[in-house]
Amino acid sequence: MPSPLSVTFLLFLLLLGASFYTIEAREPFACDPKDAKTKGLPFCLASLEVEDRVKDLIGRLTLQEKVKLLVNNAAAVPRLGIKGYEWWSEALHGVSNVGPGTKFGGDFPGATSFPQVITTAASFNASLWESIGRVVSDEARAMYNGGVAGLTYWSPNVNIFRDPRWGRGQETPGEDPVLVGKYAASYVRGLQGNDGNRLKVAACCKHFTAYDLDNWNGVDRYHFNAKVSKQDIVDTFDVPFKMCVKEGKVASVMCSYNQVNGVPTCADPNLLKKTVRGVWGLDGYIVSDCDSVRVYYDQQHYTSTPEEAAADAIKAGLDLDCGPFLAVHTEDAVKKGLLNEKDVNTALANTLNVQVRLGMFDGELSKHPFGNLGPKDVCTPAHQELALESARQGIVLLKNRGPSLPLSTRRYRTVAVIGPNSNVTNTMIGNYAGVACEYTSPLQGIERYIKTIHQQGCADVTCTDNKLFSAAVNAASQADATILVVGLDQTIEAEFKDRAGLVLPGRQQELVSKVAAASKGPTILVLMSGGPIDVAFAKNDPRIFAILWTGYPGQAGGAAIADILFGAYNPGGKLPMTWYPQDYLKNLPMTTMAMRSSQSTGYPGRTYRFYKGPVVYPFGYGISYTKYVHTIASAPSVISIPLDGRHSRGNTTTSGKAIRVTHAKCNRLSIGVQVDVRNKGSRDGSHTLLVFSAPPAGHWVPHKQLVAFEKVHVPARAQRRVLINIHVCKYLSVVDKSGIRRIPMGLHSLHIGDTKHSVSIQEAKLGVIKS
Repeated sequence: MPSPLSVTFLLFLLLLGASFYTIEAREPFACDPKDAKTKGLPFCLASLEVEDRVKDLIGRLTLQEKVKLLVNNAAAVPRLGIKGYEWWSEALHGVSNVGPGTKFGGDFPGATSFPQVITTAASFNASLWESIGRVVSDEARAMYNGGVAGLTYWSPNVNIFRDPRWGRGQETPGEDPVLVGKYAASYVRGLQGNDGNRLKVAACCKHFTAYDLDNWNGVDRYHFNAKVSKQDIVDTFDVPFKMCVKEGKVASVMCSYNQVNGVPTCADPNLLKKTVRGVWGLDGYIVSDCDSVRVYYDQQHYTSTPEEAAADAIKAGLDLDCGPFLAVHTEDAVKKGLLNEKDVNTALANTLNVQVRLGMFDGELSKHPFGNLGPKDVCTPAHQELALESARQGIVLLKNRGPSLPLSTRRYRTVAVIGPNSNVTNTMIGNYAGVACEYTSPLQGIERYIKTIHQQGCADVTCTDNKLFSAAVNAASQADATILVVGLDQTIEAEFKDRAGLVLPGRQQELVSKVAAASKGPTILVLMSGGPIDVAFAKNDPRIFAILWTGYPGQAGGAAIADILFGAYNPGGKLPMTWYPQDYLKNLPMTTMAMRSSQSTGYPGRTYRFYKGPVVYPFGYGISYTKYVHTIASAPSVISIPLDGRHSRGNTTTSGKAIRVTHAKCNRLSIGVQVDVRNKGSRDGSHTLLVFSAPPAGHWVPHKQLVAFEKVHVPARAQRRVLINIHVCKYLSVVDKSGIRRIPMGLHSLHIGDTKHSVSIQEAKLGVIKS
């Protein structure tokens, strides 16, 4: 197998593709050096501090001008030389035209469309996520320079994939809060750049919080009140957003449509002002999901008047409204005494802070660090190669009997390619996508390796009849091997469309079984979906030799699928979510938010952390064309937790043999584990090393939780040593029923593949760490 492109080579390609494009398409947003009346004003002086520039500009605005800047379609201020600005752009997995801030056409017919987030999450490769972010922001900046895009991108989606039916689970990095948080921080760093306080583009982590239901059984996101315990808020729902703000330094957070415990998230000062800005220290702005303020006024009836709704939002800490509501009602809220103009100034200061850091008040684009980016920097060969590599890394091999994969082109001369997703293009890019540079469908990718016989089998994924079955069965009986490409698309799972169940839609399962029974050679099942599918029938069918899950693999998905099927790439992806059986959904409303199981009520619990029942495939599962063996070379057996000295020992610090994290000296308290990974096979591979911790037993702790992961390339028959650092307070702590994070004393079991290592955590007497 050719080894994956090295990061060094990819960076070389990226640099090679850079162009020196002279900007002519976009005039300065503000502070045009040709404008004599503004060029000397303090808010236009890049030499001044951001805070001083913002303060100067706000002091020059009237209340009428201010309120028109509180919405996504912000109005121009001609007398100060400021143009209108559209805040709403999207870049979930490539520059998208979902928001009105971005348009394709002319010099920018498309942009690189990476795999959907659930697929790249399956790579468990943080450096890959950051690389994708860098490419997306290059293309976003180029399009901004060309006058067809904004600089504020409301991505990524860092909600937890809590329920397998959620139509937007595909947009998320999966069900584990640490995985989602690390993805968020990595992708945001790639988007925003690393130039100190300056921003390449401004990212946004959404939707805060406990938002993971769109439209289920008559309940929609506009009317849903998520009843969430304090324990689950801190332990699960807060984690990715906290990591996004504190580690990713994201420039924005979006509040969601739903209520949490009876309060709309966009009107909750405890969530916005106290937690996001106060405790986590957001340096940027908070934006509503589109029309959220209007929704809680006229659909949730949370306030009596629109002015009260506007006042509640701004006082809670909302800075920008996606929608016209605040522009229409804020001035009257001030006049009626419901709101102070000072509150409006505070909101404006947060949005203007981001615009100044983006360089939007620095005048000429050509002098900006990214001012040279243009059309030649979009859809470059290097960017498209990274999209292909991302798809390869995210595809998960679930079954390989025999092994039957990789397919040999010497042994098999023809393959039947069958299924409703066998020749799709747009399906591969999922939702919140833009216009791809180009596509390689599964059929096109396979045709590059071998002669094919193609039959759809089903007209589309709904597969409502069997009219095309006989032709598909006939093709399978003639070919030397059969590749079935089935699954879901946006007609089954999407924004505002949650799934009814977990099995393949319509008669797809029947198609798969009939084709497999007729196939002359091995049958390979390729699944395209965002959410998990109950394919126990295929897992247990000896006529189905192998199963691949591709997620929605992006513009180059077909090429990546073929590279894995025919052995040009050794799969190394792992599932970022649990694949439950259909029976899991019995008596399990999507509206029940509790994460933990309950023996007394029979409630099964959610995600691998709290559910112990049967699964089709577990979280973190994925096999390879080679075999890896783990050996722990070194790890401490005892860790002592020093207290910070300000707290006496007692119930406030230790409860049920668990030390409060805020009372421990956490800064440098970490466990260093050295793991040797040996590749015992004949193929090079990139291995995903997952480290779980099982805390000491307790009725409120997770069964186990992900504490670290690394991607490591290991040549055939070689060994690599991997150093894993596990921050004790962050990753070995648990959250009690009061929402207090604590470190349990006693034996913590670290699980790395089939290898386990126990670490005893105890309270230090002298504040030293033992090993």
